[in-house]
Amino acid sequence: MRVQSPPRLWNLAAVSLLRDNEASAIAALEYLPAELFPPLFLEAFNGRHSETLKALVQAWPFVRLPLGGLMHMPQEETFQAVLDGLDVLLAQKAPPRRCKLQVLDLRNTGQDFWNTWSGARAPDASSSSSMAPVAEDSSRTEQPLPALKVFIGLSLDERKLDEFLSYLMGWVEKREGSIHLCCKMLSILSEPIMNVMDVLRKVQLGCIQELHVDCNWTLPTLASFAPLLGQMSNVRIFFLSRVHVYIPTRQEQQYVVQFTSQFLRLHHLRDLYMESPSFLEGRLDQMLRCLKNPLDNLSITSCQLTESDLAHLSQCPSIRQLKGLDLHGVTLTNFSPELLQVLLEKVAATLQELDLDQCRIMDSHLEAILPALSRCSQLKSLSLCGNFFSMATMEKLLRHTAGLPSLSQELYPAPRESYSPQGTFHPTRLASLGADLFEILRGLGRPRTIQLSSSSCPHCSNRTFYHTESVIYP
Repeated sequence: MRVQSPPRLWNLAAVSLLRDNEASAIAALEYLPAELFPPLFLEAFNGRHSETLKALVQAWPFVRLPLGGLMHMPQEETFQAVLDGLDVLLAQKAPPRRCKLQVLDLRNTGQDFWNTWSGARAPDASSSSSMAPVAEDSSRTEQPLPALKVFIGLSLDERKLDEFLSYLMGWVEKREGSIHLCCKMLSILSEPIMNVMDVLRKVQLGCIQELHVDCNWTLPTLASFAPLLGQMSNVRIFFLSRVHVYIPTRQEQQYVVQFTSQFLRLHHLRDLYMESPSFLEGRLDQMLRCLKNPLDNLSITSCQLTESDLAHLSQCPSIRQLKGLDLHGVTLTNFSPELLQVLLEKVAATLQELDLDQCRIMDSHLEAILPALSRCSQLKSLSLCGNFFSMATMEKLLRHTAGLPSLSQELYPAPRESYSPQGTFHPTRLASLGADLFEILRGLGRPRTIQLSSSSCPHCSNRTFYHTESVIYP
């Protein structure tokens, strides 16, 4: 039988204060220890004591108020009470003696803060410093209140902004200069561009660190968004998908320049993911020469590239420390195999993940890159599904990668011999070939698991493979 821990004295004190009367609780805030503020805030929030919440905000003795950790129980009047308290605080020329509040965090974070102070979880060494009260400095001179930072997570889609976000945006707009609306992760999902721009005018764009744009935008729409992208100077992760080109070539070039030139201002970009960027075909160098820092991950997928694009990619200084490279769905059949070989040689010292699914790589292409592949000493994951290799080439692949100490995830296509001359896949043939591959692995003498998949499923997305066979040498 589990014994429930008794309430801590802080919690009992908070309940007692609010039980007496709300006016007494407010009057006592001037003298209460900082440790009592979080449990008192929880009691006031859950009990909908609006006046106490308003007063607590004005005397909050911590730098951060993680209100988002409580927003799983949305209560309009309690949220309004917090904003009312902030309004009083912002109207003052100097902060109250005890108040240290600088950040209102409305993201779904802060559960550890509330759990610790409420006694639901014991504090640990890693979190105690961030939750400690700020010491009072009686010698400080009165300074004007700095702008309050309000952190939110933003996901803009086809729907209108929900009631909570619409109200918050209006509240921020009326207090321009006193509020900095900050968003570290921004997702734009099919929202009309004018709505996106209207919202982002209220956001401190320099705070954004992760940007996802997954829209059915045309290239002119992307170009109109480009100036906003250029202001996101601290973006570290940028994902772009589904941009369509339906315009004459001369205009297309102009829009591509407007977009790619913004990368000159993204000084902290580390991970770049671009799905179906058809507008970059033959123009990849325009974007690559605007990248100023080394990338950790680069993904350019499901599109056509030219031989010159691949040549520029292999010479780009920003790939010299690449950890992840994803070119799935980029046809490499018509290129000189040496181009991919040069690319792999440039990243061999650091590459950890390589995805070349559905690149139409044949035996001759794979054999050309095997020496470079065998020098990728940090490689952990290798995926070559959806290509077309013979059993003999598969054996060469296994031998060249046998010396890679970190390689633990290997996804390969079923050998060509698994198919009939008419292209029909035969699972029984694959099972027989799997036994042969097991013997090869045993001969190499290192524990290893490889996954073999037939071609992509015709009824699913082109990244869904079916009839997967595992070959395990324990």
